[in-house]
Formats: sequence, structure tokens, C-alpha cells
Amino acid sequence: MRETVRDPIRLRDLARRIEAATPPGRDRAVDGLRAVAILGVVLGHWLVTALVADSGTLRAASPLRYQPGLTPVSWVFQTLAVFFLVGGQMGAKSHDCARARGITYRRWLRARLVRLFRPVAAVLTVWAVAAGALLGAGVSLLTVHTLLKLVLSPLWFLLVYAVLTAATPLVARLHPLWPLAVVLHVDLIRFGFDGPAWLGWVNLAAGWLVPYCLGAAWGRGRLRGRMAGWVLLTGGAAVTAGLVLFGGYPAAMVGVPGASISNLNPPTLAAVTFGLAQCGAALLLRGPLRRVLARPVAWAVVALVNLAAMTVFLWHQTAMMAVSVTTLRLAGPRTGLHTVPEGPGWVLARLCWLPVFAGALLICWAAFHVYEAGRPRKGGGGVVRGGGPGAGGGSRVVREGRPREQARRAQHVERRSV
Repeated sequence: MRETVRDPIRLRDLARRIEAATPPGRDRAVDGLRAVAILGVVLGHWLVTALVADSGTLRAASPLRYQPGLTPVSWVFQTLAVFFLVGGQMGAKSHDCARARGITYRRWLRARLVRLFRPVAAVLTVWAVAAGALLGAGVSLLTVHTLLKLVLSPLWFLLVYAVLTAATPLVARLHPLWPLAVVLHVDLIRFGFDGPAWLGWVNLAAGWLVPYCLGAAWGRGRLRGRMAGWVLLTGGAAVTAGLVLFGGYPAAMVGVPGASISNLNPPTLAAVTFGLAQCGAALLLRGPLRRVLARPVAWAVVALVNLAAMTVFLWHQTAMMAVSVTTLRLAGPRTGLHTVPEGPGWVLARLCWLPVFAGALLICWAAFHVYEAGRPRKGGGGVVRGGGPGAGGGSRVVREGRPREQARRAQHVERRSV
């Protein structure tokens, strides 16, 4: 009974310590948007990815193929544009700060990429060993290929993000209409004039450069009013609806196995205009998010998600697969986990599995978050940085150490100077 009483007290104490350790000038709305984007990707993958047990093998399937009525799920949880919006905002601000402090471009870029790819090395190492062990244990090549594809496929996002980060000095002042025009012309050639399919991969950089440039404009102090948010939201939504209803683009904003066109691989004009609508919604949410995150408990949750952003992003598919494979070995095929994703029964069962996936992800976080955590400075005054996608160089989420003691020391120095 005492432990039950102490737990809420400990949580409130943790929230107060995080609140006290947060730099006063921190824009909490940015971290709130990044947390929403992270959780959107995780829940989206968990909901629209199924591992179907078939004749001793596992193959990937999507409920969107069997249940088109679930298409709106992809509208809610495909939040990549918000990643790049936040990434552009933090990248532009970080580069400007580095220049003001006399930090060279090479040093600035190296610091950002090290924080980005250090956790990736851990994932690749673990899965290289796991793949060899699975093959050695007699698991079929098809099953291993399916698992590796699910683990490695999200890494394309990090590669694109790294390229845009490296190009920040060149693109930070680029108007978003320029890359948007590139996407428009690429799709026009591909779909209107039967151009080569490979041309679509130009949109992999141009498409995500659109929200990245918007984020850079935000970081330079533009897009402050709500008008820009409303224009992006309504305009992007209207154009996307027109492209889907009259332009032949698929309604799903993620790839669906068997579909002739994917809005995401590579990005299409519909995916980019949909991303503009998301960016508009994100800009409109800044004020409400700041008010909500002024509360210590809400801010503590967002801060902790941001501190574990890369770990969550890189290991959430592993967590789902670990639960699926372990359950299949111990208890056989289970609805919502190993069965064909058709019918409302599968959806209800999958929702019940989500807490189990979250528990497995928590175990992955406990084992591998050390590769993401920043190193504190000596003397207890170090900094913990959010290392997830979109995190900025020097992006200080909370400071380590004892902020109250540091404040008392500062007051003591001030009195002595007087």
C-alpha cells in the first residue's frame, strides 16, 4: 500500500525536477510537435503492419489492402511532414547559433550526425547478429527478409534527413515553392506523359524539402501569425482532396502492398500537399501546445519522449516483431498478430496487442537508450539533449544537475559582486 502511495509522489517529484531543469527560453511547442510525430509513426506502423504466419513463414501484410475503410488511419498517423518541419526549424536555428559562436560548418554537422547515427549503429549490429542466428536456427530466408525489411525500411527517413541537414546552409533560405514545383513537374512527367518510374525518386529529396524549408522559415522568425497555418491547412487539404478525387492518386498516405501507385515510395504531389496541410495544423497547434505544456506533468512526459526519440523510432518495429515471433513460438498463431488483417475482429485484437508492443519497446529502451543519451559535462552542469529526428544541434531539453543549487550559487555570486 505504501508503494502505491509513493509512486504518484515520485512521479510528481520527477515532473517538478524536469520543470526546474528546463531552460526558460525553451519553446516547448517544438518538442510537443516532435513527440506527436514520433508517436504517430510508432502507432501508425503498429496498426497498419501485420506479420502473417503462412506455411511456416512470416510475411508482411497491410490491413489497408483488405479493409479500405481504414484509410483515414493513414491520414492521422503518417506524420513525416511534421518531422521535417521541426527538423528545418531546429536545423536553421542551430546553424545560425553555431555561426554566431564561431563554430565551423564541419564541426556543427559532425556533432549533429553523430547524435543521429550513433543509435543506428546499435540497431544494425544487433540485427546483423540476429539475422545470422535466425538463419542458423533454420528460420526461412523469406521470414528473415521480411523482418529485416521492416527494421531497415524506416532508415530511409534518416538518410534523407541527414542529407537535408547537411544542406541546411544552402536551403535554409530557399522558398518552399521551388521544391514544390519540382515535385509537380516530376509527377506531371511520370503520370501525365508516361515518363520513367525512376524519375519519381527525385521527389524523395524535393518532396521532404518542402516542409524542411517551411521549418527553416519558422526558425528565422517567419510564420508567426495564424494566417499562414490556416492557408497551409485549408489549401493543402483542398488540393490533396482534388488530387485524390480527380487526379487518380490513392487516398492512403502510406504504401499499400499491391497498389499500383504509392503516395510515399517515392513521395507524390498528393503526399507533399497533404504534408503542407499537416504543417499548417502543426503551426496552429503551437499556442495550445505551449499552454498545455506549461503544466509540469505534461511537459515531463513530452521531455522524456524527446530524450528517447531516436530509441523509440529505431526500435519500435523490433518490439512489435519480438512480440509476434515469441508469441508464435510459444502459443501459435493469434488473431491480430499472425492472422490476415481482414475484418473488425482483427482491428479490435490488434488494439489489444498495442500495450504489449509498448511493454516490449520499453525493454528495448532500457537496453539501448544509452546510445542516444548525451554525455553530461563534468561538475553536474551537463546537458541532456533530445537526439531524435528533428533534434537540433545544442537542442537542450532539460539540464542535468541541481538547478536549485545552481540558482543559489548564482544569487550568492550576485550578492558578493554588489
